[in-house]
Amino acid sequence: MKTANGFTLIEVLIAVVILALGLLGLAGLQSTSLRNNQSAYFRSQATLLAYDIADRVRANAVGNYDNQAETNNDCLANTCTPAQMAGYDLKQWNDQLRSQLPSGEGVVCKDKTPGDGNSKSAHNCDGIGDAYAVKIWWDDDHDGAATQRFVMSFQP
Repeated sequence: MKTANGFTLIEVLIAVVILALGLLGLAGLQSTSLRNNQSAYFRSQATLLAYDIADRVRANAVGNYDNQAETNNDCLANTCTPAQMAGYDLKQWNDQLRSQLPSGEGVVCKDKTPGDGNSKSAHNCDGIGDAYAVKIWWDDDHDGAATQRFVMSFQP
């Protein structure tokens, strides 16, 4: 009987260690799940914002959105030309990109090969064809570089 002293205490210690490892595994699984859900949310936001600018382009049928510069004209309060409306739409759209996506940036342009381009400044739009391309970039992993890209093409 004297040789069995403390044996149950070792069993309890081993059970606690196994339980702690299991809980650490669950915490890691939860962290990965949250990260993937956040990534899916950003992709959903990019999709909604791409459809938003596509609707704006279609509504302003005579406005040219191909590499149009952003403008601060308030076209809701003032009368604007189609070109001014295009600049106003792009300003509002880019403001939404910056507020809803981390390091969000985007461009609307005519592009025959829409799948290229690494950033707003290096979007590689060729201006060829009738189809518009909406290219959106954001920093999915918060490392300071906009690495995720969403591209959508549409006919105005």
